[in-house]
Amino acid sequence: MPLLPRVLVTGANGFLGRHLVAELLRRGYPVRALVRPGSVTPAALPSLESMPIEVCELDLAQVVRKAALAEAIGGCAAIIHAAAVAQVNPARSRAVRDTNIHGTEQALRLARKGGVSRLVYVGTANVFGFGTKARPGDETRPYTGHRYGLDYMDSKRAATDRVLAAVAREQLPAVLVHPTFMLGPGDAKPTSGALLLELREGRLPGYPLGGKNYVHVHDVAVATVNALTQGRVGESYILGNENLSYREAFALMARVAGVAPPRWPVLPLLASLYGAACDLKARLTGRATQVNSAMVAVANDGHYFTPQKARAELSLPQTSIHQAIGEAFDWFKTHGYVS
Repeated sequence: MPLLPRVLVTGANGFLGRHLVAELLRRGYPVRALVRPGSVTPAALPSLESMPIEVCELDLAQVVRKAALAEAIGGCAAIIHAAAVAQVNPARSRAVRDTNIHGTEQALRLARKGGVSRLVYVGTANVFGFGTKARPGDETRPYTGHRYGLDYMDSKRAATDRVLAAVAREQLPAVLVHPTFMLGPGDAKPTSGALLLELREGRLPGYPLGGKNYVHVHDVAVATVNALTQGRVGESYILGNENLSYREAFALMARVAGVAPPRWPVLPLLASLYGAACDLKARLTGRATQVNSAMVAVANDGHYFTPQKARAELSLPQTSIHQAIGEAFDWFKTHGYVS
């Protein structure tokens, strides 16, 4: 049986990154994990240190020597570029822009230097226009997120454009995958799972009138690894599953967590006034508040998408969101996040 090619995974110690590494190992791929210096510690759960992989410490967001890039990509035939900063508070952040844009430019340099057979870029569904539940957004909808003033969305759109330009100008063999809101076990920071913990601890007094698409993190990992051999070069694929309003999602999370769901809707005008007040407080104190006006504006909208293209071309699984929430909550309990 021929050996599978070595895959370089950036952001390998992130929520999705660890699932990507585990899925690659399950299929027999040799893995080199690219992580920021000092970011792999015994406190990181689950730790990459226990996995049979190579770990390369390199911060792509910083200026990198050519020799360091050559060392990172040497012997790898494919790249999964999952490194990103998904921070939305504060809305404007140089660290977000540097990691998501400059880090992607460096990943493209790695791909060129290594002459890889496939680069899989991990973006976000928010780089496309969203739709309603009846007519959800897809990969053809133009970007509308600039209206929110979030560096996270804007930087991911800019990074996506850079990958597409490299495909068009240089015939770079890249496939782009764009997850929606991921839930599942292993969210050590936590990131998306913070919503579940806040609801469990009673810190969500109401629910906004918008909604979003949710997907199991393992399904995203499966489809992303599939993109090493499936999918069409230069094409984008939304990796999602269920479209739920916040009322529906919070009710499902509350049922799994064994608590009462938020009862009252937060009307858009009231939410917007609260967001503006938080912005003012942040400016006066110099400290980030719990939310900002950009986050409120996003929550007031329905960010609904269809994953049909990824289901057809990347064999995207569709694990129920109820199961994803249950596995996330069980993982939080096991690792001491929930008493």
